[in-house]
Amino acid sequence: MTLIMQDARGPVPRLILMMLAVLMLALASGCARDRSDEDDGPEALYAEAQQALNNRQYDRAITLYRRLTTRYPFGRHAEQAQLDMAYAMHRARQPEAAITTLDRFIRTYPTHPNVDYAWYLKGLVHYDQAMGMLRRLFPGQIVDRDQESARRAFMDFQELTQRFPESRYVADARQRMVFLRNVMAEAEIKIGEYYFRRGAYIAAVNRSKYVIENFPGAPATVDALALMERAFGRLELDELSADTRAVLELNFSDLDREDDRRRGLRRLWPFN
Repeated sequence: MTLIMQDARGPVPRLILMMLAVLMLALASGCARDRSDEDDGPEALYAEAQQALNNRQYDRAITLYRRLTTRYPFGRHAEQAQLDMAYAMHRARQPEAAITTLDRFIRTYPTHPNVDYAWYLKGLVHYDQAMGMLRRLFPGQIVDRDQESARRAFMDFQELTQRFPESRYVADARQRMVFLRNVMAEAEIKIGEYYFRRGAYIAAVNRSKYVIENFPGAPATVDALALMERAFGRLELDELSADTRAVLELNFSDLDREDDRRRGLRRLWPFN
């Protein structure tokens, strides 16, 4: 009986040793795998992400920037990685993700040296949403698109110019604001013309007034006055109609023809 128990106990230590050996082998394999997954620090990871971005491998760049901000959430590389990741998202046509990343950056680092770029890039994302590829292929159709992104882009650029007037991005932002203003003004005229065709002449007058008051200097101001004159005429407000015509002739006699007005708008397109 004693011999049987010794034989029965004999394999037990050997089994434990085998299990320990397997466990140590698994741990060693896991450590080796972890070491292979590790990088050489935030500098090397940031450089790898930058290389992917420069090579226009935007999805890979986003993955690397996200890995950097997760593993090394503090420090200058993590901060800059958020901006670069937002740019990569913009180029990868992920506007919602880019805006979310930029908003988070602006909230977290309001005094960052490059926060002006965050506002500028946010404006660009909204700008491209508003314009799309049609801005190069079919510029006449831009005004028919949803204007909400155009308004947001305008406000982003305006925020940049007001908060950081010395920023190197201000000049381009102001130029884009001019075009956005012109596009939004012409969109309002489109709506006013629709009201006029439906016989809603008071609504057409109000829309024209809105353009004149909110988009001064836009080429559509000429169309706003012309629409207002016609609407007053249909309302049999002859004196107001004549006064509006006098203002139109006094200020825009050289742009009274439709072709001249359209050419004037095209000349203000600054991004050919």
